[in-house]
Amino acid sequence: MANLTTKELTALDDQIRHEQVLVKKYQAMACLCTDAKVQGDLRSIADKHQKHCDTLLGFLQ
Repeated sequence: MANLTTKELTALDDQIRHEQVLVKKYQAMACLCTDAKVQGDLRSIADKHQKHCDTLLGFLQ
């Protein structure tokens, strides 16, 4: 793990939490959607935010 300052760790933690919220929101919207195209788009966006989250978590290793 890189030597991160407390401020950097706090910012990283905040960003990870924001990405996790976005993943949950887009997944929830996809579940409520009846249009297959829109549902697929929403799931794709959720996947993109999950990848962002995974990347950010990698900085903690």
